[in-house]
Amino acid sequence: MTIAPELVAPDVLERVLAVAVERGGEMAEVFCEERSNRNALFDDNKVEELASGQERGAGIRVIVGETTGFAHTADLSEEGLMAAARAAAAVAKEGGGGTRRIALESRRVHESSVREFPASVAMADKLELLSQANDAARGSGDAISQVQVSYAEGRRRILVATTEGTHASDDQVRTRFNVVCVATGDTGLQTGYESLAKTEGFEIFDDVDVAQLGRTAAGRALAKLTARPAPSGEVPVVLAGGSGGILFHEACGHGLEADHIVKDSSVYCGQLGQLVASPLVTLVDDGTVTGEWGAFAIDDEGRPAQRNVLIENGILTDYMWDWLRARKEGRASSGNGRRESYAHLPMVRMTNTYLLAGEEDPDEIVAQTPHGVYVSKLGGGQVNTATGDFVFGTTEAYLIENGKITEPLRDANLIGNGPDVLRKIDAIATDFSMTPGTCGKDGQSVPVGCGQATLRITGVTFGGTAA
Repeated sequence: MTIAPELVAPDVLERVLAVAVERGGEMAEVFCEERSNRNALFDDNKVEELASGQERGAGIRVIVGETTGFAHTADLSEEGLMAAARAAAAVAKEGGGGTRRIALESRRVHESSVREFPASVAMADKLELLSQANDAARGSGDAISQVQVSYAEGRRRILVATTEGTHASDDQVRTRFNVVCVATGDTGLQTGYESLAKTEGFEIFDDVDVAQLGRTAAGRALAKLTARPAPSGEVPVVLAGGSGGILFHEACGHGLEADHIVKDSSVYCGQLGQLVASPLVTLVDDGTVTGEWGAFAIDDEGRPAQRNVLIENGILTDYMWDWLRARKEGRASSGNGRRESYAHLPMVRMTNTYLLAGEEDPDEIVAQTPHGVYVSKLGGGQVNTATGDFVFGTTEAYLIENGKITEPLRDANLIGNGPDVLRKIDAIATDFSMTPGTCGKDGQSVPVGCGQATLRITGVTFGGTAA
């Protein structure tokens, strides 16, 4: 990854940090960011939307005891940064604990020299990819009534400097391609989708057939036209490789974030060193996985991305930490301090969270399951971190009968408890893969990756409608 030139000169950063702590601040941090993005939407056989945007600014954090002062500004000049530093320092000095924010009035910014990314690729070539996926999806069957294809590219340059000596920068480029199809039949409207997303440039299309992405999305929608009602009650569930990563991200990962631990609002509080999952389970959070959606060189506090083993052979070994929570515990950050933008404070967030692959053959796992449900793709869900209880929707699932995948099932809910599910995993295959996603927490969204190999859970409540 090529690191771009500094957003702010080092000598300016030094003077700003000095001002930030001159009233007694214990730590000050300057976070500078510059973003550019471009999006294209192909809908109803034509280009519906072309959009691009740019923004830049800085957030300055000053800490005094238990109080955090925070100010953000769109003015990256020395004058603008100084004003934000003084405002953050003033709030921190007031004390009283907690966190308070100040949003300075935006000032006019001179036109930046941000390059359009990817600069070497014409928009016409990007629109051609959208057209190819659209045509392939529509050609998959007469029942396909609507196809929407979107392309997005973004570049995010960040610079982090602190009074502790941190001075680091990163240049993050992400590219995404989505296909959503609607099929119309006797069961009404059915939806299928497929996506490609990497922390890479336009080269992601070198080895990807976008027409196949369109056919895959269409195939999922068409299959649901003949789907039968999903069973209800507790059944064995086989999660296809990559598809179930979001379950472990939500149902387990959030409960292992240190802010929930220090607030005693996680089901995993006080369980370090204890058996919390099947011995087959090793859960990792890893911001260093090249190309995956949650990858970066440094987190948003300037700490290097790390590979953190959270659960090893079923034993809880560690939590995820940002700088603030780690400081209170007298330990180092794990590289999990992330923020949506310069206007937000960092918090503990996942990066790429996944279960390590096992040794089983994925087909054999299905063959050794007399009855149950095969979940090929999970949708969104929600979790109560204090209890571990979760609900997830399935967007592509099939019945397992006599060890074979048979009929498609209508969308249903997967209902369970994170720690309980971890203990009920009795087989993990070798076919590991990752899925991109967007994680929301406390009003902030960041890109993340989720992953796992095909695995079997001996019993999960399936909220279908079949009698």
